Amino acid sequence: MVLVSLLLHGLILTVHFAAPILKQLPNTAAYLQVVLVNSKSASAPTKADALAQANLDGGGNTDENRRAKSPLPSLERDNPDPMLEQREQRVHELEQQARHLITQVKSEQVMDQAPSTNQARQMDASAAQPNASELMQRSLEAARLEAQISREYDAYQKRPKRKFIGARTQEYRFARYVEDWRAKVEKVGNLNYPEAAKQQKLHGTLQLTVSIRADGSVEKIEINRSSGHKVLDVAAQRIVELAAPYAPLSEDIRADTDILTITRTWIFTSADQLSSE
Repeated sequence: MVLVSLLLHGLILTVHFAAPILKQLPNTAAYLQVVLVNSKSASAPTKADALAQANLDGGGNTDENRRAKSPLPSLERDNPDPMLEQREQRVHELEQQARHLITQVKSEQVMDQAPSTNQARQMDASAAQPNASELMQRSLEAARLEAQISREYDAYQKRPKRKFIGARTQEYRFARYVEDWRAKVEKVGNLNYPEAAKQQKLHGTLQLTVSIRADGSVEKIEINRSSGHKVLDVAAQRIVELAAPYAPLSEDIRADTDILTITRTWIFTSADQLSSE
């Protein structure tokens, strides 16, 4: 028994255990690659590069074999409103003119109050000192110019805050108001469709800009693009006036807007109906 025990212990001591080397193991694991796409197509691709939540048979803005680094869509800015750009440019020009006039007034005051010492020495004593009439005239001119600048600047500061929007506004507070306004104008327009247009079988499309004050009253109506028929242009303006007053601007709109200006395209259809785009 002792001999058998010694043999078993010797056999156990000769056996060694070691961890397997992972790099030498055969790679039998299957990989699953899933991507997120922000669009889909009606047909499935014949040879897909990856799995996704929807079929997408090509997409993007390049012919190269590339994959988007972000699942979010590319946000492109819409074309800016030309009327808004013109008004912003006008405000910028007024500010520059005001700065130039203020600088000019201050320069004239400094020149009047502190004449150059070298020039005073070179000039004749009688000619160097302007008379009382000239000083009074210069002071009055400077005062008038400064007062004019102050009035223009105050008028600019007191101008109402305007918001210009079109038919495709995205912000909810404006979109809700514009939609209610459109529905009211369309309803009043169909109830008061111009008889002259019916009799002459006139139809056409025009673009109208309406400025609405905070209390819902109409400030002004402008025709940006005529329909080609004066009857329809006049009828569109009359319909907007008939539908007034509109709902007052909500508190969240009035927080930064005094006058809401809406540009909309209106259609007098061949079926004697008024609709908008």
